[in-house]
Order: sequence, then C-alpha cells, then structure tokens
Amino acid sequence: MIRENLNIVEQTVAASCKKAGRGREEVTLIAVSKTKPLSDLQEAYEAGVRDFGENKVQELIDKIPALPSDIRWHMIGHLQRNKVKYIIGKVSMIHSVDSLRLAEEISKEAVRKDTAVDILIEVNAAGEESKYGVTLEEAPKLVRQIASLPGIHIKGLMTIAPFTENPEDNRSFFRKLMQLSVDIERKNIDNVDMAVLSMGMTGDYTVAIEEGATCVRVGTGIFGERHYGSPDKL
Repeated sequence: MIRENLNIVEQTVAASCKKAGRGREEVTLIAVSKTKPLSDLQEAYEAGVRDFGENKVQELIDKIPALPSDIRWHMIGHLQRNKVKYIIGKVSMIHSVDSLRLAEEISKEAVRKDTAVDILIEVNAAGEESKYGVTLEEAPKLVRQIASLPGIHIKGLMTIAPFTENPEDNRSFFRKLMQLSVDIERKNIDNVDMAVLSMGMTGDYTVAIEEGATCVRVGTGIFGERHYGSPDKL
C-alpha cells in the first residue's frame, strides 16, 4: 500500500510542478514518518524515498541507527533546547527553529561537535495561537540575529498552515511565506540563503507547490492514518 500511495503522491507532485511551470527536481518530497514502524519506513525507502521527517527527538534517534545510512533525516517538529544535543550531526536539516535561544543552543552544540547545521526559520504565517513559529513581521529580525551565530546555516523558511478541508484556503499563507523569503533574500544577509521553502502537507501540498514550495511534508498521503504508540522494530 505504501508503494502505491507513493506512486500517487509522486504523480500529483509532478502534475503540480508542471502546472506551476516548475521542474519536478525543484521539489523535495519528505515522507513524514512520525509514529510509523520501521517496517513502513523500510518499505518507503525501498520504493525510493530518501528524505524522512520526524517530530520527536526520541523517535528520531531510535530510528536512525536501524535504517540505511543514506537517509536524509529532517527534524520537523517543535524542538526543545535540552534535546538539541541528541540530534546535532545526525539530521540533515532542522525545519523548526523559532527562537534565538533555540538557535543559540544549536550553535553551541554544533561548535562543540565541530560541525555545521542547516536550519529553517519556522514562521507562523497564519497567526494561529496553537502553532509555534515567529510572525511574518518578526522573521526578518530573527534571521539577522541567528545569521551571525557560528555552526549554523540559514537555508530558508518553514510554515505549518492551518488544517483545512479546502487547500485553496491556505494559498494566501503560502504566498505570504514565499514573499517573505524574497524580501529576506533581497537583504543579502551573510550566511542566509532562502533557497528552501518547506510548506505544504498531505491536505494542501499541491497548492504549496504552485506557490513555490521546495519541500513538501507528506505523512498520511504516504503511510495512511497515524497510529499513536511506540514504533515497533523491523
């Protein structure tokens, strides 16, 4: 079933890219594998997936050693400062940096481990009280503050749009994030690259691609509905 789901998602991503006049290679499909057992991730891997997104640090560090080493792991959930040390050097990108204090902790651990970490600034584009992320207005200031920290490379922006039955409802938020990335790029800040726009999930990734997403985070569309419990072993 996972392979069949992936085929459908791949066809949809390709069609959305074509509609937007973009190349398929411009969009990275991240399989959101939170709460999923290792067997599901292995099946997705065998079907060609190399980018996986996890929300919880413990689940992430449990899965990494059990799966192939060429997987690119993405930390997409809220990250607590006291958990940073466990993932530095193990993930290819942290999507959810939403404060200077968190960035400082990432920087400290990166320097300690003599590495560099690619991060995205999480923006609460819809202004939802229940969501993490800085406001559209606060984002440029935070980018400037973080850009000077050692061991960190700012690669772009991320947002989690509201849950909605109609993906068109989120088009304006994706458009705002795209415009924000353009505005920040124009400032030519050292150590800041706005090449990555992580936005769009199972319910709205087609619209996100049309509005410029370079990473879409698809979980349910690939793995089916989530089952909350401890992931099993292979």
